[in-house]
Amino acid sequence: MESNGGAEDDVPVGAGVPGIQPWSLAGAALSAPADVETWKARKAYPSTLFAGGPVFGIARERAQGGWQLHPHFSGLAPQDARDRLAADFRTLAAQAAEAGDADAAAQYTAAADRLDWEPLDELTVAGERYRVVRAERFIRMGPDGPEPPRGSDPDRTDPADPPLDPADGLVIDPAETGVAPGVLRVELLAALRKKGTVPRDVREDSHTAARTHPGGVLLPATFMAAEREGGRWRPQSTGTAPTPRDARDSLAVHLRIMVPWQQELTDAEHEAYKQAADLLDTEQRNELDVAGRHFAIIRVERLVRVGPDGPEGPRPSDVDPVPPAMVQERQLQDEEPEPEETDERALKFIELFEEERRRRQHLRQSSQR
Repeated sequence: MESNGGAEDDVPVGAGVPGIQPWSLAGAALSAPADVETWKARKAYPSTLFAGGPVFGIARERAQGGWQLHPHFSGLAPQDARDRLAADFRTLAAQAAEAGDADAAAQYTAAADRLDWEPLDELTVAGERYRVVRAERFIRMGPDGPEPPRGSDPDRTDPADPPLDPADGLVIDPAETGVAPGVLRVELLAALRKKGTVPRDVREDSHTAARTHPGGVLLPATFMAAEREGGRWRPQSTGTAPTPRDARDSLAVHLRIMVPWQQELTDAEHEAYKQAADLLDTEQRNELDVAGRHFAIIRVERLVRVGPDGPEGPRPSDVDPVPPAMVQERQLQDEEPEPEETDERALKFIELFEEERRRRQHLRQSSQR
């Protein structure tokens, strides 16, 4: 797996150091079976690696203390979370208007409009403070490869099941980080970017965050598909999924659409990938072999650093390539439009996409009968 900043080698962090215990809502401990699994995982998968770049989500400060997470903590850049917050504000505006609170509706609408133009990471709206929150991602690695999903991880059992986000509503409380501060601090200080593995500003921000946000809380794990190539593991995508089932669905789409499109497979070659994807739909499997390739569903931890004023926001060195929505729209209007061309490859992609859409629609209809 790659470390942040595109470093070529894996970067071990915290190996041999007492680990952070996962904690649930408002700092409550997970069940005993989950604690046992956590301890066993540290033995079976002793190395901890950075799993690409950070992810971003939204949290709201609570009057009774702590910060409550909004759903879909999965943005790959701060702007992804800002766009999500703007959408949430518009939903809250509609709810306030329906309840007859015109003042609150106007405040939420104004905040959403600001986010369409300004890259704001914190706002106070209708008396409540909202913040874009940053989480670092890690995987555990053992002699046989990365850690797969655990039996205690929440999951959907069927592709047609409704969405599930175990992090939705989780409360991050600076006063309740879940473990003794000394043990937690040792782990966090170990989880720093190493010299020569990332750009200098990324490494310096990592060390600064250890001082300004010395506490930390683990969010519920997320999941992704990875492929073993030449003895190394490569993520199938940069994003992660909230459950193992969602990661399997993502891999199935990759096998049905992206692989045949990118490699221009024959119908016979494509059929092998379709059959492999069918196995992901019908079985709770975490490993898959197809056409000489080996894929696995792996577990990705997310750590939010916490300081005296709550969870850490975006760092100056975090990649944030896309401007707010209205700024981007204005830039596109100022550019000279290019003539659109639909080539044969594009048509093939559309055909594969439509085939998968129809298959999923049929699946949903069958499950409702």
